[in-house]
Amino acid sequence: MSPIGTPLLWVGFLLLILSLLALDLAVFHRKPRPERLRAALLWTLVWIGLALLFNLGLYLHFGSQKALEFLTGYVIEKALSVDNVFVFAVIFSYFAVPPALQHRVLFWGILGALLLRALFIVAGAALLSAFHWFVYVFGGVLLLTSLKLLRHRHALVEPERNPLVRLFRRFLPIAAAHRGVRFFVIEAGRRCATPLLLALVAVEASDIVFAIDSIPVIFAVTQDPFIVFTSNIFALLGLRALYSVLLGALGKLRYLHVGLALVLAFVGAKMLLSGVLKVPIGISLAVVGALLGAAIAASLARRPGAPKRAPAELLP
Repeated sequence: MSPIGTPLLWVGFLLLILSLLALDLAVFHRKPRPERLRAALLWTLVWIGLALLFNLGLYLHFGSQKALEFLTGYVIEKALSVDNVFVFAVIFSYFAVPPALQHRVLFWGILGALLLRALFIVAGAALLSAFHWFVYVFGGVLLLTSLKLLRHRHALVEPERNPLVRLFRRFLPIAAAHRGVRFFVIEAGRRCATPLLLALVAVEASDIVFAIDSIPVIFAVTQDPFIVFTSNIFALLGLRALYSVLLGALGKLRYLHVGLALVLAFVGAKMLLSGVLKVPIGISLAVVGALLGAAIAASLARRPGAPKRAPAELLP
């Protein structure tokens, strides 16, 4: 099936996303304040609802195949984004970012992630178009990522060792404390970066790693650039609110990383066997849903007396 992304669709989608982001920052989160759980949950449902409405539009205009491709990609990317929450928590703890300022970092971080994902998707589509055998490279990467997720799920994230953060510390003076929502301040006649900017740099750098892991996944579902991009973007848009909702539940989702690793392994195997075995998109969606559902159910079914990892224990 040929790609559906006409120039008009691309422009319309980008205008929609930019309008939603502007509304989020300029109207609903104009003043820095801690995100309340009820509001974060409401925003999470809003973003999911918008994604489902978009999916309905794809179904009505382009048929069930494109709609299933989008839904499968969105579910996978949304599930993978849960791991981002752990990394964000570590980054915010390390740079002592107050809860009231975390939305600002996540907002600009997600905006930068949109641009990074677009570049990765264009590059991935070009590689698969010119060199079909690259699908096997992507499949191998996903299998290795699944093994890494199983073996090193709770490895410490160390923002101070991030190359970009170290580069900023080396060439740019750093202010001693946060200055509200400002990323730069003037101290002793010098332009200095605030710790808030370093937190943003660490968030952006972490997304590069996540993009390397997640972009090959969606290309196993579809090679339509418009579906790949839109499913990624909708999964990212709700990440800021999802962070506030899931932060307190991290210790309870003990087996979710096992489900995510199995999803990556399934998708990687699907890519490696694509030359001899074609898995229908409906079956792929069912397998992904079953793996994630089983992991969540197993996490919630743990005995009450079993030791639980508190959210604070996830932080250095």
